[in-house]
Amino acid sequence: MSVRVRFAPSPTGYLHIGGARTALYNWMFARKHGGQFILRIEDTDQKRFIPGAIEKLIADLRWLGLDWDEGPDVGGPYGPYIQSQRAALYREWASWLLDHDHAYKCFCTAEELKERRAAAKATGGEQAYDRRCRNLTPKDIAAREAAGLSYAVRFKAPLEGVTVIPDAIRGDITVPNSQIADAVLLKSDGLPTYHLANVVDDHFMRISHILRADEWISSAPLHLNLYAAFGWEHPAYAHLPLVLNPSGKGKLSKRTQAFDDHGREVLVKVEEFRDAGYLPPALNNFLANVGWSFGDDREIFPIEEAIPRFRLEDINPAPTRLPYDKLDWLTGQWIQEMEPMALAQATRPFLEARGHEVSPEALLAVMPAMRVRMKKLADAEPFLQFLWDENTIAALAADRLAHAKLPAEAARRGLQQARDFLAAAEPFDHETISAGLSGIGEGVTTNGKAGPFLGVMRLAVTGQDVSPPLFESILALGRDRTLTRLDRAISLIEKS
Repeated sequence: MSVRVRFAPSPTGYLHIGGARTALYNWMFARKHGGQFILRIEDTDQKRFIPGAIEKLIADLRWLGLDWDEGPDVGGPYGPYIQSQRAALYREWASWLLDHDHAYKCFCTAEELKERRAAAKATGGEQAYDRRCRNLTPKDIAAREAAGLSYAVRFKAPLEGVTVIPDAIRGDITVPNSQIADAVLLKSDGLPTYHLANVVDDHFMRISHILRADEWISSAPLHLNLYAAFGWEHPAYAHLPLVLNPSGKGKLSKRTQAFDDHGREVLVKVEEFRDAGYLPPALNNFLANVGWSFGDDREIFPIEEAIPRFRLEDINPAPTRLPYDKLDWLTGQWIQEMEPMALAQATRPFLEARGHEVSPEALLAVMPAMRVRMKKLADAEPFLQFLWDENTIAALAADRLAHAKLPAEAARRGLQQARDFLAAAEPFDHETISAGLSGIGEGVTTNGKAGPFLGVMRLAVTGQDVSPPLFESILALGRDRTLTRLDRAISLIEKS
């Protein structure tokens, strides 16, 4: 049987990091088995639909590097891949269930259901639907329809016995059928609920395996009985472990902000991870480790190397919290392994999104030194502020341009020599600049060591206590801007 899996988000908000883990596992499973990964949009809940959410979901998945073989934007033989465009199919199969006595028409209004639930709650009774429309006679049904009453279609769940959920991760899960409610399949407005649309779509899209969050375990008995009612073979199930808040206290919810052990807010949306400067390969590496292990005590790996090892049976069913500190470490490791050009290409759009224009040449000059200092792309912004923010230079005070081993006059003399040297240096490259400035520094300090002078000079050209090394900073600024800043520093000392 060909492996066909799907990721089926609802366009009711953003892509949650737990949802991204589900998508990643589905994608890995499909790629391992040479199967198909399908993207399906489940928008049956039109009240919560958010315009633009589909486009954002697709953009976030693409940013993660996931690709799909079929979906709303790429088409495929089993489309359409947006549920609201498949309404006629759901109505057809809801009618089939009615005709074959696997479903019934429920004429209870929303107000009536609400009142009954409230009354049951007040007396400690069962709050599930009481099935009062299940045994209406044909005459009762005809009378209600003649009166123009609207109805929903409910499933006739089995009343006795058990349903066994065969789960590739957890083994068989047995549920008494008495716990299965007569769920609404088709609402009174003619739109399907998740349960009907999910089963019908998975059948007609030939889904072979369902990898989804364990919060859907409670729905699995209903779905399995729907498959049985239709006479269809059900897909294999694998319910993925719950993703916990980083504090370990409760699930990482889509609707509430998460907090770590120290009460600090943490990221939940995939777009937040992108905006914070995490790398997609590092984030995928991180997510793959949440509930599954590469083996061989290896924590850092490209996802392509993990695919051949990925097995559903190896996923740990226990709830897992997200170790965000580990993500920072992983991303730093990935950055250190990047070629300077690749890191510059990744960093530039990140900075531009924050309104900073930096030339490719400037970034390339600092990347070899920066990559060992960065845990994520966001770390580049404070380091490189001197490239676009003249305020740091304007705020520089003269008393900072001196050192215990470099009196003010020696600092002024050294900066002037450095200015003259850089104005004429050819070629204007790291080797030339390093040799020339080091020699000047050794000549002007009281102990004959260049360090104090180079530190003062770095402050003169960047205005920052923390920045890339001096020679790389000069190359990033360029000759003209470096000379301008040295002129200002020299003037400051002369006026002090």
